[in-house]
Amino acid sequence: MKKIIFVLIFSLGFNFLVEAEEIDLTLEEAIAIALRENREILLKAEQIEKARLRLAESKSVLFPNLSLSGTLTETRGYYSKEPSQVSANLSLKQILYKGGRIINTIKYSEYGLEVAEAVLDRTKLELVLNVKKAFYTLLLTKEYANLNKEILENTQRHLESLKIRYENGQASESELLRLNQALSNVKSIYQASLNQIEACLALLRNLLYLEEGISINPLGEFTYEPKELAYDEGLLLALKKRPEIRQYEAQKKANQKQIEIVKADTRPTIYASWDYYSRSHTVGLTGLSKNWNDYNILGINISWPIFDGWQTKAKLQQAIVDLKETQLTKEKLIKDIALELKRAYLDLKDTIEKLKVKENEVLTYEDNLKVLTRRYREGMVSDLDLMDAELQCKIAQFNKKEAIYDYLMAKTAFDKATGGI
Repeated sequence: MKKIIFVLIFSLGFNFLVEAEEIDLTLEEAIAIALRENREILLKAEQIEKARLRLAESKSVLFPNLSLSGTLTETRGYYSKEPSQVSANLSLKQILYKGGRIINTIKYSEYGLEVAEAVLDRTKLELVLNVKKAFYTLLLTKEYANLNKEILENTQRHLESLKIRYENGQASESELLRLNQALSNVKSIYQASLNQIEACLALLRNLLYLEEGISINPLGEFTYEPKELAYDEGLLLALKKRPEIRQYEAQKKANQKQIEIVKADTRPTIYASWDYYSRSHTVGLTGLSKNWNDYNILGINISWPIFDGWQTKAKLQQAIVDLKETQLTKEKLIKDIALELKRAYLDLKDTIEKLKVKENEVLTYEDNLKVLTRRYREGMVSDLDLMDAELQCKIAQFNKKEAIYDYLMAKTAFDKATGGI
């Protein structure tokens, strides 16, 4: 009896878990989860933290360096009483001048932090773009599967009607075979649409880092508000907001500071030092002395490299090449952004025109449905004719949704090209 109760409880609990595996998500919720859970975002955030720590490390050189060392020694066999000696050394060192290396290293680290932040922003833009595409694609594939299901039901109704006509001698066998073949094709298309849903679910789960068994029910509608867009304004906005532009601008400044850092290797280094020494005894004319003997040294130290085998020259040439590469990459990036924006702009205009055509088609089929509904009520058309009209209207409405989907994808691509989604 206890075993049966346990099985019942386990079954109920398992059913609850299965039901809990399907979650409803809006687009905003999906984006929020992706920005919070996506590992690519988390990795880039860690890179920013490392850049902050490197900046703190570079600033540490501005502060003095203080060190303490001590020694305990015991002399055996040399003195009659084998005395022990304790010595201590306290050293303070402050760099005064290092050829500009310190300040340029700090600036280099600051620009490195800007690069890391721009890379994170770029990753976020790409992630939001991918989430929007996956979300709306999943939404559209579900609409497509529902439409194919209705087409399948409509085809089955036509087949049933044709079978009755065939049995009454009003239809030929070839007509029946053709409709059977059409039904098989519709079933295949319907199954393919279900497979597309699974593929889109897998992609969206991967972007959101959700568990494999979780099913996502996207909550949303295909709505749009077409806006007038200007390519020139979009390009100016892109050059101002695109994180890639900020990334390579910061990288260019970092390369310039790297050149100054290398040049510092040929300049003098000046630092002040203070050393305090303490010993427990000394050996002199009077023999062993047990009192502490303290003294300190204050000095200014200068070092100036004269010749390093042209090592600094080679490093300087490498830094100059890095600067040229960054400048060329930035120029190429600006061209690529302009091209990307142009394509997105043209695609957006094209989708707006196509959307207008689909809207007119919907109006035509809705009007046709109204006419057939009235005639059906008057007994002038069959219920199968009315069902065909309803299906045609739904197909037109789906085509409009598909056109809105294309518009949303083009609008998202345009927004991403301008540096904001």
